[in-house]
Amino acid sequence: MIVQVMVIDPQNDFVDPAGSLSVKNADGDMDRFASFVEAAMPKIDDISCTLDSHRLVDISHPLWWKDAKGNHPSPFTALLPENGKIVGYMGTTLLGEFTTTCPESYERSYNYLTALKTGGRYPHVIWPNHCLIGDGGHNVWKNVSEAFHKWERYFETQLATIGFVTKGSNPWTEHFSGVKAEVPDPKDPSTQINTGLVQTLEKADIIILAGEALSHCMANTVRDIADNFSDPKYVQKLWLLSDCTSNVTGFDALGDTFIRELTAKGMNVTDSKQMLRRI
Repeated sequence: MIVQVMVIDPQNDFVDPAGSLSVKNADGDMDRFASFVEAAMPKIDDISCTLDSHRLVDISHPLWWKDAKGNHPSPFTALLPENGKIVGYMGTTLLGEFTTTCPESYERSYNYLTALKTGGRYPHVIWPNHCLIGDGGHNVWKNVSEAFHKWERYFETQLATIGFVTKGSNPWTEHFSGVKAEVPDPKDPSTQINTGLVQTLEKADIIILAGEALSHCMANTVRDIADNFSDPKYVQKLWLLSDCTSNVTGFDALGDTFIRELTAKGMNVTDSKQMLRRI
C-alpha cells in the first residue's frame, strides 16, 4: 500500500497566531499534523507540501489598488467588475470605485476580475500581505518542519525528500490551488495545471490531506486534483484529516460547501487518530 501525504501551506503567516493572515486554530491543526507524521513515519511513502509564495506587489495585495483619494484598500475588501468599473465592497457596504496603482495594469486587471467572476469560485478579495518570498511568514511552521526532517532522516538510505510545490509567484493571478492558478496565465507554465503533481498522487493508494486553509487553498487544491485525475474513481483515495485543517474566519460556508461537494464525489473525511489506525 502506497501512502502519500499532502499538506497545504503549513506556513507561519497562516499558522502562527501572530501571522499576517492567521487562520484560527491553525497552530493546533499543524501541531496535530506534525504529531501524525512522526507517529505514522514508517508507513508514509511520500510527502508533498504546497507553499504560498507571493510578492508585495501582487493583484491580491493592497499595494496593487487605490481608491479615488489614492488610498490602498483595506484587507478583506472585495473588488468586483461592474459595467466597466472596478467597485469595492466591505461585506455589503459599497466603498466606491478603485483603480490600479500602476495605470498601465488597469485593463489587464479588469479583465482578470471579469475572468475570475466568470469562473464562479470566489470574488476577488484583497488579503493582508502574506507569505512574502524571503520573509519569515513564508517559512514552514516549526513543528511541521521538524517532523519533515525526521521523516527525511528515517528514509535517508532512500534519499527521501519533501516535494515542495510553490505557488503564487505570478503577481497577475490568485493561486489558491497547488494544481493551477485561478486564472492561468498562458505565458506562465507555473500557473497552469501541475500534471506532475497529479500523476504523483495517482500512484498512491491513500492520499492524506491536511493544511490551511480549508475554505480556500485546501478546497481549491483538492477540487483541482479531483478534476484532473485520469479516473474519477481516484477521488476515493483522498482522506481529509478534519482535525488538521480550519477555515479562514468568516468563510466557514466555503469550507462546508467544499466538504459536501467532494464527499459526494467520494472523498473520505476522518481525523488524525483514526487515520493512524487505518494505515
